[in-house]
Amino acid sequence: MRSRLLISLCTFMLTTGCVTQGKYDLAMQNARTLDEQLQTEKAARTAAEQKVGELEEQVKGLEGEKEALNTRLNTAEAGLSAGTAERRALEQKNAELTALNQELARSTKKLAEAKEALEKKSAEYENLSKSLEKEIAEGKVELSELKGRMTVNLKDKILFASGSARVGKEGEAALKKVAEALKGVQGKIIRVEGHTDDVPTDPKGPFPTNWELSLARAMAVVRALQDAGVDPTRLSAAGYGPYQPIAANDSPENRSLNRRIEIVLAPGEQASAAR
Repeated sequence: MRSRLLISLCTFMLTTGCVTQGKYDLAMQNARTLDEQLQTEKAARTAAEQKVGELEEQVKGLEGEKEALNTRLNTAEAGLSAGTAERRALEQKNAELTALNQELARSTKKLAEAKEALEKKSAEYENLSKSLEKEIAEGKVELSELKGRMTVNLKDKILFASGSARVGKEGEAALKKVAEALKGVQGKIIRVEGHTDDVPTDPKGPFPTNWELSLARAMAVVRALQDAGVDPTRLSAAGYGPYQPIAANDSPENRSLNRRIEIVLAPGEQASAAR
C-alpha cells in the first residue's frame, strides 16, 4: 500500500514539475523495490506460520499415539497374557515417541521464534522506511534489507563535494533525518561504510588513495550521526575504497553508483563477525 502511495506521489510530483525525470525514475524504482521486499517478507511469514501449524498437528498426533501405547503398557503390566518381549517393545516404542515428540516441540519453538524475529525485522524495516519516506522519494536515500541486515545508502554527491571528506549543508540535513530514524532502532550495531569509484585520487593531496578518502568520509558521517544524537557505542566506521563496487566502473553513471556511503544495521553478533 505504501509503495502505491509513493508511486502516486511521484507521479504527481513529475506532472507538476516538482522533480526531474531522473529523480522520478529513481523514486519509482525505490517504490517497486520496497513493494517487492514487502511481498517477500509476507511470503516468508506465511510459510513460517504454515510450518508451525503442520508441526503442531504432528505433535498432537504423537501425543495421541503415546497415550494409546501407555494404555497398552498399563494393560500388559496388569494382565498375565502380555509377555516380557511385548512389554519391552512397547517401552522402547514409547521412549522413541517421547524423544520424537520432544524434538518436534523444539522445532516448533524454533520456528515460532524465527517467525517472531521475521515479523520484528519487517516492522523495523517498515518503521525506518516510513521515517525516511520523503528522502527516499527525493532520491537522497535508498533502503534495502537482506538476511536481517538493513542498509541505508546515500550517494556521495549528496554528502560531499568532489574529492572532499567534509559533509556539506545538504548532507548535514539528510544525515540529521537519518539519525532521527536510527535512534528508534534497537538492538542493532550501526556501521558506516565508505565506498569510492576506481578513479585515482591526487597522491599529493590530503587523500593519497581511495582508501584514505573512503575511510575519511565514513568517519565524517559517524561524527555527524553522533552529533545528531545517535549512541556512539553503537557506531563504527570502515573504508573499502573502490574494492566493493555495485556496478562496473565503465561509465560516469556507474561510477556515481559506486561512490556511496552505506549505513549498515546488523545484529551485534553479525557485525562482530563481519569485522
